[in-house]
Order: sequence, then C-alpha cells, then structure tokens
Amino acid sequence: MADTAVKKAAPISKQQKLCAVCSGALSGDKPAACAHSVCGSCLGDKSKGCPECLQSSDKPKLADGPKQNGTDAEAPQIKSKEELDPKAAGEIKIQEDLKESEDPKKPVEEKKEGKPQTDVEVKNGAKEEVKEEKEVKEEPLGPDDVVCDSCFESPCRALKSCLTCLVSYCEAHLRPHLENPKFHNHRLVEPLRDIERRTCESHKWPLELFCIADACCVCQDCVTEEHKGHNTVPVVEARSQIERELSEKQTEMVKTVTAAENAINKLQLNTVSIENSVTEVRAVIESQFEELQAVMERAKREVTEILECEEKQALRQADGIRVHLEQRCTELKKTQAQVEKLSKNKNDVDFLQEYSEWKKEATDISLPGVSIGLMDRLNSFSRVIVASTQELCAMLVSSYIEKVKETCKNDKMGIKTTVHEIVAAKQNMTIPDPVSHADFLKYASNVSFDADSTHKFLRLTEENKKVTNTTPWQHPYPDLPERFENWRQVLATESFYLGRHYFEVDISGEGTHIGLTYKSIDRKGNESNSCITGNNFSWCLQWNGRTFSAWHSDVETPLNMEKFTRIGVYVDYSRGLLAFYGVDDTMTLIHKYKAEFLEPIYPAFWLSKKENIVALVAPGEPLRLKSPSPPTSPENGSIVSKIAAKQ
Repeated sequence: MADTAVKKAAPISKQQKLCAVCSGALSGDKPAACAHSVCGSCLGDKSKGCPECLQSSDKPKLADGPKQNGTDAEAPQIKSKEELDPKAAGEIKIQEDLKESEDPKKPVEEKKEGKPQTDVEVKNGAKEEVKEEKEVKEEPLGPDDVVCDSCFESPCRALKSCLTCLVSYCEAHLRPHLENPKFHNHRLVEPLRDIERRTCESHKWPLELFCIADACCVCQDCVTEEHKGHNTVPVVEARSQIERELSEKQTEMVKTVTAAENAINKLQLNTVSIENSVTEVRAVIESQFEELQAVMERAKREVTEILECEEKQALRQADGIRVHLEQRCTELKKTQAQVEKLSKNKNDVDFLQEYSEWKKEATDISLPGVSIGLMDRLNSFSRVIVASTQELCAMLVSSYIEKVKETCKNDKMGIKTTVHEIVAAKQNMTIPDPVSHADFLKYASNVSFDADSTHKFLRLTEENKKVTNTTPWQHPYPDLPERFENWRQVLATESFYLGRHYFEVDISGEGTHIGLTYKSIDRKGNESNSCITGNNFSWCLQWNGRTFSAWHSDVETPLNMEKFTRIGVYVDYSRGLLAFYGVDDTMTLIHKYKAEFLEPIYPAFWLSKKENIVALVAPGEPLRLKSPSPPTSPENGSIVSKIAAKQ
C-alpha cells in the first residue's frame, strides 16, 4: 500500500511514456505500427487494430516522427481554413472554387484521396465511371440542349443556369453552387439559352418585368430609374396578356382572310356574269342591225365599241379589286405566319422583345369585310337600240351613238361590281375626321415605287423610296406591259381600297405632280388620257415653282397656296374623299376632291422636268428637302458655297 501510495504521489517524469488509452505507464512496450502510444494490454488482439485508431477513425493517422520530452511528437498538420486569417481563408476558398470550376474531375479525386478505398471499391468506382461515360455517349447533345459554359474540350449538357453568374453549368461544375454557402444566394434556374439576353445591360439584373409604357423588358433597378412611375408587370403576366391579344388578332385575321377569299371567288363568278350579260346584249345588237345592215354599218361598229368598252371597264374594275384583295390576303397570311412563329417562342424575354420589334415595324394591313355584288342593267341597252331602230332610221349613226353614251354615263345603267363595307353605320359616324398630324399618322401606309411601271428616264434609289428624273439619260429597264412609255410617270406598288389611308412625300423641282389613279391607266399611249392630269379617273396636285395647281380630266385649277416641301395625301375611300395637305408644324389643306372610286387607286407621280425628285418618307421623318425648287440664282449659290467653305 505504501509503495502504491508513493507511486501515486510521485510525479510522473516528463521522459516517461503514457498509454493513450488507459494513461498507464509504458514499460518497455513497443509502440504500435500506427505510431500511437498504446500499452500491450490495451492493444489486445492485434488483428482488431489499434483502439486509438478505431475510436478516432475520422482523424488523420500520425506519421512516425521524432520523440520530444519522452512523448511522441505529433506529425505536422496544415491549419484548416477556419484556423487561418478569415480574409486569407476567403481568398483560398475563392481560388479553390475557381479551380473546381475549371477542373470538374478534381472534386471527385479529392474525395477519393480523403478516404482510403479498398480494391473492390476502386474497381466498382471504375465500373461506375465507365457506365457514366457510356451513358453520356448514349445521349449525345441535341440542337435544343444548352451546353455548359465551363466545359471547353468536351462540351457537356448543362444542368442549371445561374442568373447571378450568367453562366450555365453541367453537373460537375454545378457542385460549388450546391455545396459552397457563398453560392447559396445565387439564383439557379433550368438551363437557358442566350442567358445574356435575359439580363439588363445597365444593371446586370434579370429582366423580370415588362414596361407597358415603353413596351420593353426591364429589371428591378430600371423601375426606379429610367422607367420610374411606369406601369410594369411580370414578364409572365405580360406574355399572357399579349398572347391573348395575339390570339384574338389571329382569329380576326382568319375571319378576314376567309371573307377576302370568298370575295375573290365572288368576283370570279361576277366575271362570268359580266361576260354572259354582255353576250346577251351583243345578241340584241346583232338582231337589230341585221335589218339595217347597209345603212347602219358604221353605227353598228360604234355601238359595239361602246359596249366593249363598258365590258372592259367592268372587267378591269373587277380585276383591279381582285388584285388588291389577293395582295392584301398575301400580306395578311404573311403577318399571320409571323404571329404564329412569334407565339411559338417559349423564351419570355425573346418573345416580348421580338413582339415589340414586330409591333414597331408592323403596318396596318387590316382588311374590312366586303360584300361583292353585281349591278347588271345592260338590258337598258337593248331597249335603247330597239327604240332607236324604229324611230331614228334617217339619223342612224348620230342617234345610236349619242344615246348609248348617255346611257353609259348614267350610274343606274350599265354594269359594274358593287362593293359595300360590312361596318355598322354608327361605327362610321363615331370615327372623327383626322385634324392633327398625329391623327393622320394613325392611317399611315407603307408606300414604295413600282419598278415595273417606271419610265426609262426615271431612276429609283433608296430601296425604291426615291425617284429622280435623269433626262436625257435612260436606264436599261426591260420592256414590260406595265411600264410607261411616253409620259415620265411611275406608280406605287401598293393600292388603296376601302377605309382610310395616308402617306407623305418630299418634292423638289417645278413641274412635279403627285396624284392617284386606277391601275388600268394606259401605259403606252401618248395622248393626254395616258397622263394623270388628263383623264377622269386620275386626281393630282402639281407644283409649278410658284404655287400649286389641281388637275382632273385635263382641267387645271390654280391654287393660291404657299410652298411646302412635304405633301401629305389622305384618302377616305368609302366616302370618296381625296385631300392633299402641306405638312409642317400644322396640317394645311391644299386641295381636296370628292369622287366615286370604282377601283382600287394607286399613288401616281409625274416628273415632267429634269432633276425633279419625289421621295416617299416614313411617317414623322424629319424634312430632308429644303425647298420644292432648287435656287435659281447661281450667284447666290456661289456666295453661300464660299461662306460655307470659309467656315
């Protein structure tokens, strides 16, 4: 007992070794193979291993090292990131994150190194890797798959996209975002293509809102800055609203196209009816003139020509309406295809941005529903011919010709296609007439020159938006039936029919004429009726260098108006109204016509003198021609040039 007490009371020498398990003194016991200080009794069955290792299997093993002060010296350990300076630890973490992003295999390798694997586990891991490689090979990237932005040598399919980093990641490169707390505030979404387009260029925030006032996608900072006070909605809600509008518009366009196609079919039937009706009247003419063949030979030819002219006019009218409706149908179908393509876009931001661009560029191509009819009163010809045969044998030629002509002039006689807009009368009454420039621009139409009708002395430039008289230089245009041969004129490609229309032109040079006419105007004749000033189906305005003049049916009406470089042309087809305005700070009425339009009307231009210029301009475009006529004084022009050169 005394010896035991002495042993307990005696201080343990610093050089004496103790067991790490029972704290008993080691007396000549050999250290364990793992370098732990464990006595023989605690070590027990060596097949089970070191108890210290078994108790702390998650701690790294100590390597054999020098002994200090009678105890085993611990192996040197690298301080963890938490034990280092916080700033330095953050930098190390960022570098490791970057390295992990650059090398997707490194995290897997480090995980393997941290925990020893048996041969079986290594083999199983190798098999799993082979399986994964096979699976990747079995599922190649498709055209719609989003590729990982961090895989350079062998592109992999992206698993997520980060709206904060603006980068798409595969499964391997996504691990830092899932495991590192620093990335937990990043917003991960399903893989997105063109992720940069979904972010604000100014603030680098996701475009999650749609500004209704400016029709564009904005971020949360834009709402407090450039778009402050504007009405904004989430892009998903905005898309839903616009999709509903597009769906309604598409339904309306389908109905309009169907109505237009029905009208075209009815016009084709009317063509047959016109031919049949004319055939019937021709038979009456033949039967009546058989009695007076010798005396009435000349009168017969004249009356037949009048009837054929009536037939041609009726057929031209029907053909003009048909061509217009076919053109509008094609435009509507094209717009319908664009809307369908736009609706299929699954990307909300792309959809809204493309919709905004489409809406800016899109023109009003609406086509009111029409009802096609036929007013056939040609039987009045037969009555006139029969009565004239009995009453006017002595004055055969003059009597027939005059009465038939008078019959043709009567609107209640003859034959023509009738067109009525299917619009409620109250609706027409509620639409006010345009007054301000903005009011007219609501009916703006996109107009361009028709290259097939351009005279050889006229040159088209700026994508057929500008025409110049280049006399005496001709242009090698092909000979076409539509091309004007004698008058230096050109028509527009677009036509106006039903509803309201408006376009603007800039003019330069005296002798410039702006007007509207039918497509049936003679292109090859040299008489006045082949010019837009000399027939009863053309209405035009002329600038003569000093003032304006109105021309119709070869009659000039001088106008006491100041000069304007820009002319606005307004057409209300249903009301038979055609008006010319001087466009400046205000809209100044120059002249207006009241007429009954029978066919679609085409913008027409006559550039009678050298260097006349007419430019079709976009609505609201700034003035680019300084005056309708160039300066006539060369001295003043030279002075201005000299002053400009000095400056």
